[in-house]
Amino acid sequence: MIREKIMIDVHIMIFGNMTADTTMRTDATMSGTLDAMGEVKGCAPGSMVLMSRLAKQFYRRGDEDRLGMQLRHLVALSYVSDHDCCPQHELADAFCMDANNVVLLLNELDELGYVTRLRDADDRRRHLVQLTKAGRRALDRAAGTQQAIESEVLHALEPDERQTLLRLLRRALRGAEPAEPAEAPAAKAGAEIQAA
Repeated sequence: MIREKIMIDVHIMIFGNMTADTTMRTDATMSGTLDAMGEVKGCAPGSMVLMSRLAKQFYRRGDEDRLGMQLRHLVALSYVSDHDCCPQHELADAFCMDANNVVLLLNELDELGYVTRLRDADDRRRHLVQLTKAGRRALDRAAGTQQAIESEVLHALEPDERQTLLRLLRRALRGAEPAEPAEAPAAKAGAEIQAA
């Protein structure tokens, strides 16, 4: 028998100024420790809720002054670095954004000199997004701060637990993201970016 219902308004930050507003219902009070939540009334938060809460901790600490760039730029550059010369239209799925917002984000990164868009040699209507040398340097500069923020947020985990978490997150992300094409578009682009 359900005795009380609690409404929680959740605002999940997605790429800076865009938010997804949702309302979450739970049948258990949200008091007590996180570890005891499922034991009391059978309503333990799932991985989706826990990862969303953890992500908020990263967002709070990952401000532009500290990282040297906006967090949404860091996320986008990291993806492009991992998927060099990825088709622009695939970024909408990867970033969970509509195509117009992807173009706006890429315009910002292009203006900063961090990415460039090349025409696909096989399909002139398609653009491939490539990280520039300046984009690589920006990622390298942010890496130390990123590690410091991760240490702050994950301080309760031992180093081996952090490595296990990282491996599991990478594997889960590989399973959730769109599959890579059989032939890498970088080979088709044929141009080395010399942007500084």
